[in-house]
Amino acid sequence: MIPVQGHEGQNVAVLGLGRSGLATCAALRAGGARVLAWDESPEARARAEADGLDLHDLSRVDWADVAALITSPGIAHLYPAPNRIIASALAAGVPVDNDIGLFFRSFSTARTIEFEQPPKVVAVTGSNGKSTTTALIHHILTEAGRPAQMAGNIGRGVLSIDPPSDGEVVVLELSSYQTELARALTPDIAVFTNLSPDHLDRHGGMGGYFAAKRRLFVEGGPDRAVIGVDEIEGVFLAGQLAQAAEDARVIRVSASAKLTGPGWNVFARKGFLSEYRRGRQVASVDLRAMAGLPGAHNHQNACAAYAVARSLGLAPRLIEDALATFQGLPHRSQLVAEAGGVRYVNDSKATNVESAARALQAFNRIRWIAGGLGKDGGIAPLLPHLDRVAKAYLIGHSARAFALQLGETPHEICETMGRAVSAAMAEAEPGDVVLLAPAAASFDQYPDFEKRGEDFMACVQAGLGA
Repeated sequence: MIPVQGHEGQNVAVLGLGRSGLATCAALRAGGARVLAWDESPEARARAEADGLDLHDLSRVDWADVAALITSPGIAHLYPAPNRIIASALAAGVPVDNDIGLFFRSFSTARTIEFEQPPKVVAVTGSNGKSTTTALIHHILTEAGRPAQMAGNIGRGVLSIDPPSDGEVVVLELSSYQTELARALTPDIAVFTNLSPDHLDRHGGMGGYFAAKRRLFVEGGPDRAVIGVDEIEGVFLAGQLAQAAEDARVIRVSASAKLTGPGWNVFARKGFLSEYRRGRQVASVDLRAMAGLPGAHNHQNACAAYAVARSLGLAPRLIEDALATFQGLPHRSQLVAEAGGVRYVNDSKATNVESAARALQAFNRIRWIAGGLGKDGGIAPLLPHLDRVAKAYLIGHSARAFALQLGETPHEICETMGRAVSAAMAEAEPGDVVLLAPAAASFDQYPDFEKRGEDFMACVQAGLGA
């Protein structure tokens, strides 16, 4: 646990008692704060009481007696409208923060300053690929024998990690919800993977969404920034951070273009990762046979992770060996099975069209399982990638709406995962990939994308008789 500094003897309100909220309460108490905990869900309050927390209805609190309000990431504080408790705290002039802000304020202590090698924090944000990039960095460090912990949106809550050891690296996955509100953001290395429309109602549009991500780079001033430049926002951000074209504090990353400028560049083309410095190639890695990193989107993740590892002093060959042993994450281009020349891939995390497009681009002949709770615009942006789809098998609430957008692509409305998997397996031929990449949320049929992916895997295993 990371005890929270700066609130000893003070009343600190905590709104939201999920995983991060409970960890925040424990870390605040470890730092000597008096915690006023509340959640608007009766179930969450019952779990918190079972954990020994004293509950205080924050809609009735006297804010004059409260030093700060710490809120969970999923609770709106600005758009589309602030939560009523957060609005009352802001109106009373009470500082509002989240666990990420508390973490950065409390990570360095007198103990860590005395280490021979001070611990470092790597923070990863972006629209797609955050989790894989974070896990890949952690995997590379672990394979190289470097002490490392992984937290944030993946792994443990940031305040529940162990106190860092000498030379340790903490790798955080941070969402826009987390970076937007944190009052302290001071990573040693910050990573921006890419940007595509998501959570726009929460951020008041694309500009607000980008601004939330951008705070990670401009608020704390990381020693090094790894920036994906395959979208205009990344090009703009890299340009803002670099003092000159050759400024090696910014590493530009691409999975679509050769980057050979005078700075520090890492890019992937035709399955090969290349590192360039001052316009000259210094290393190359063949990614083509790495089963845990299929497709251009995973090659972009590999480039970002490689750049971070190089920034931390690891040799190219050591990084290459670690990349080759990465198995991927559950529900993200996860190879579930291979039988009769057919591969079965679970990318249930592809909950929007941008991530589904990346999944479709990773394979050549696809039996595509898609659908769920569709988002605005449906799957129209995926039309350029449907030449890879032998047939689509549509499930969930959006099945018929998606069918109307598929044009001449063969498709079948299956409604349920079981029927979709059975139909795809029956029609698949050697060389095909049966791919779950829903391009939709899961909440019409499942509590989350993990359960959807687990259902897909169970249906595949049942169909194979495993």
